[in-house]
This record gives sequence, structure tokens and C-alpha cells, in this order.
Amino acid sequence: MRRAAFMFLVFLAVFALAQAGPPKRVVLGVGGKTAVVYLPLTVVERLGFFKEEGLDVVIQDLQAGSRALQALIGGSVEVTMGFYDHTIQMQAQGRDIVAFVEVGRYPAIVLAVRSDLADEVKGIADLKGRKVGVSAPGSSTHFFLNYLLVKNGLKPQDVSAIGIGTGAQVVAAVQNKQVDAISNVEPAITFLEERGLIKVLADTRSAAGARAVLGGEYPAAVLYTTRAWLERNPDTAQKLVNAMVRGLRWMQGKSPEEIAQVLPEEYFLGDKALYLKVLRNSLGSFSPTGRFSDTAPLRPLTVLSAFDPNVARAKIDLKRTYTNQFVDRVPK
Repeated sequence: MRRAAFMFLVFLAVFALAQAGPPKRVVLGVGGKTAVVYLPLTVVERLGFFKEEGLDVVIQDLQAGSRALQALIGGSVEVTMGFYDHTIQMQAQGRDIVAFVEVGRYPAIVLAVRSDLADEVKGIADLKGRKVGVSAPGSSTHFFLNYLLVKNGLKPQDVSAIGIGTGAQVVAAVQNKQVDAISNVEPAITFLEERGLIKVLADTRSAAGARAVLGGEYPAAVLYTTRAWLERNPDTAQKLVNAMVRGLRWMQGKSPEEIAQVLPEEYFLGDKALYLKVLRNSLGSFSPTGRFSDTAPLRPLTVLSAFDPNVARAKIDLKRTYTNQFVDRVPK
């Protein structure tokens, strides 16, 4: 009798596995996996939340948001973790790209000049003729630079924007004086600050900083894809969002030490104590819910319109650049 019961349970388990089928493979591109702005992606991956949703997420680290966008447009990735402003930029070019979960609620991008040039470059207007390192031309760090240049009476063409990636590459570019200034993200910014190698000119790492520079909350890191993919794969999109929101919830209230425990050693750039400081200063930048507000997307539109004539001329329908339909269905 016991053997029959055991065999019945084995049958049920095998049947359930057969019904579930193999994990759904998704190729996801990210614009710099070790950048702190994209940290929740690694948290979700390392905690196994994608696998628990029945997904096999293959992550391609493409080092910069513009490259991740190009990979999506070219079809080599299906979904991108990048900055929301690319959805607006693409709509102005006739492409239907949709963000479907918000990860960052402000950009956490910093514009800074090398400390040895601080006497010459006292403000943003003094960057004229200088070499400024961005993660890659056409990335959101480049957009941020362009906006601040225009806001301070310059044109984007008044500086040379040079792609230097994120993380250790940024630190090396400043140390080796390959660039005069940088527009970039953590952890490189704090590493350079602590070593006295940069002077900050504009800072959106905090709510107060984002309000001062950009006017308030500003959707930054998101998952986005083509509308066609979203409409063909609603179940997969829902599972991606379930995992990401679960990760965002897990991070709420966690200490930097607890979060660092799930990260690979190479994220710390050889100084874990300093990385913990970066985390402590960055945790407020992540969305606690994954949900887009109805008003915040107006700010990226204003920023892009200031320097991108395609966006300025286009009639952008912001409601088509993002959706909360999947976040609203995440189990509580």
C-alpha cells in the first residue's frame, strides 16, 4: 500500500514537471551589469527569482545603454535593462518601445571634472572644448551631459563625448587623464571621490539632487522591449516583472552588508568597505514597487527635447512608452 502511494506521488511530481515544461529562455541585454543603477538585476539573478518563475534568463552585459538599445533593435536580445529615456527617443524615430517595470526612480548620474582641472573648470559652462567621458555615445549618461550643456548655454558639440564604459574603466580613464570630466554612475563616482580625483558639478544620486538638477522623480533604469515582443509574450513579461518586483521588495530594508552578500566579488572593485558606502548612498534610488508614476515620465521628455531635435519636433505619446499592467498583476 505504501509503495503504491509513493509511486502515485512520484507520478504526480513527474506530471507537474511535464506540465510546467522546460524553463522559458529569455535573452536580456543590460547597459553595464556592474553599474549600481542596474544592481537589482544581479540581485534577482543571484537569488534565483528568475528560475523560480520558470525562466532561463541569459544576461548579456553590453557595457552601455546605447549598445543595449542597439542590440534590442537589431534583434540579438529580446529585452533590455536600460534607461527609460530611450523609449521616448525611439518613439521620436518611429519605433514602438515600451518600458514595463521601473527599477530606478532617479538617474543617480553624476557630472564631475578631474580635480587637477577644478581651478579651470569651475562650472559646467567651462567644459567647452573638453573631453568628457560617458558610458557610450548615445547613452543616458550622454543625454545627461547634453542636457546640462544646453542648460548652461553650450551646445552638445562644444565638448568631445568619449565612451569609457562603467565601473573600473571609468576609474582608469580618470587616473590616466584620458578624459577631462565624466558623466557616469556608481560605483566609479564614489571610488574617484574618495581618492580626491574628481570634483562634482551636478549630482542626481539622491532625491534632493534629482530635484535640484532635473525637477524631481525621474524614471531611470527599467526593463523595456518592443511592443511586438510584449504582445507576443505576455506570460513571459509577467514572469520577468514578478521576479524584478520581488527583488525590489527584497532590497527594501536590507542593509548594504546583506545586499553585498549576494553579489560577486568583482563588483567591489577591490574595496568592499567603500562599495558598502556606495550601496548605503544608493539604496534610496531604487523603486520600492516597480510602478511608474503618471507624472515623472514628463521629465525625461523635457530633458530630451532640450537637445534632441527629433524629440522636440515629435508628438510624443508618453502613455505608449510605459505600462503598469504587469506590475499591477504581481502577487502581493
